[in-house]
Amino acid sequence: MDADVVDLAALGESFTRDPYPVYARLRAEGPVHRIRMPEGGAPAWLVVGYEAGRAALADPRLSKDWDKASPALGLGAVSSGPHMLRADPPDHTRLRKLVAREFTARRVEQLAPGIQKTTDALLDRMLTAPDGRADLVEALSFPLPISVICALLGVPDLDRASFRTWSNDALGATDPDVRQAAATAMAHYIRRLVEDKRQHPGDDLMSALMHTADDDGDRLSHDELIGMAWLLLVAGHETTVNLISNGVLALLTHPDQLAALRADPSLIDKAVEEMLRYEGPVETPTFRFTTGPLTIGDTVIPGGGELVLVAMADANRDPGRFASPDRFDISRDARGHVAFGHGIHHCLGAPLARLEARIAISTLLDRCAHLSLDIHPAAITWRPGLMIRGPQSLPVRFAAG
Repeated sequence: MDADVVDLAALGESFTRDPYPVYARLRAEGPVHRIRMPEGGAPAWLVVGYEAGRAALADPRLSKDWDKASPALGLGAVSSGPHMLRADPPDHTRLRKLVAREFTARRVEQLAPGIQKTTDALLDRMLTAPDGRADLVEALSFPLPISVICALLGVPDLDRASFRTWSNDALGATDPDVRQAAATAMAHYIRRLVEDKRQHPGDDLMSALMHTADDDGDRLSHDELIGMAWLLLVAGHETTVNLISNGVLALLTHPDQLAALRADPSLIDKAVEEMLRYEGPVETPTFRFTTGPLTIGDTVIPGGGELVLVAMADANRDPGRFASPDRFDISRDARGHVAFGHGIHHCLGAPLARLEARIAISTLLDRCAHLSLDIHPAAITWRPGLMIRGPQSLPVRFAAG
């Protein structure tokens, strides 16, 4: 590797477990660095810091279209179909407009009773464990969001075990062949789901997306519908799974903040925002590619489809924006964090993720007065890769004693 390339892969498990000190050191040296990702592949450019990161997230000179990527990156074929996270305006504008017509705040709020019912049922099951122990990822963090998004899309028969494996591998596996195989398998599976929904439409989002049109009669094509289903199923659960897990872990490793939230449950909204800032579920967002030379700080990133990543995890820990950023404090004003991105690609599902996290964490604390970690924090295994940040499992105890 070039001496100027920071090899994150060489840092191993210590970086995966706690990347923040590495990002802070890079930030002290400047806002952009040439890196080798833990996933391998050709070098990429990493943007650190709040101001530089926020600007890059909204910079129209950075394309989301994989057709703009340099062949030297060796990213492989796209198997998920066209969707918003791989599109630039005007295509992105059109796709988001069509989905936003159905994915409204009103529809999200109407989901609250169902989310509460599902949360209660999952905790009922978890609390039957005779040893008073559970893996919170398996018991709550994964099944709640996947149940909600499946109900929303109208695909109740999803093979959740297979889908979870494919999603984890497609977004985080270090072997590119494993990533590609998982993405392809998931795309084929989702294609079958969409075909089945076309034959048996219902009162759900996917059925609505098949028929919704804007004022000019525009509607999603077949391939766009496949891509949109892929995006909603994957993004619709991955973010929330890790928001819940990371949030509970932060509370259990900061007993003073856990006590404060128990004493005043009305702090839950601020607590969720601080969870998003302190240990957000997305470490770096999906890929961006240069469409021309781009200057960040004193560095000129070449054009020609160079890969650019934004360290949102570091932006949210920048002391230039958040005082004492490494302190978890549910009383702080965490507004302005970029855990859901910034600009035209700000996460469309952010209100749903927040709603699920509020209900899940509030209900968990209400029903588990003695909740504690059942593992030393240093022994937790974190998901690999630079995109999704969260524990692979989260052993907890919920019984007294």
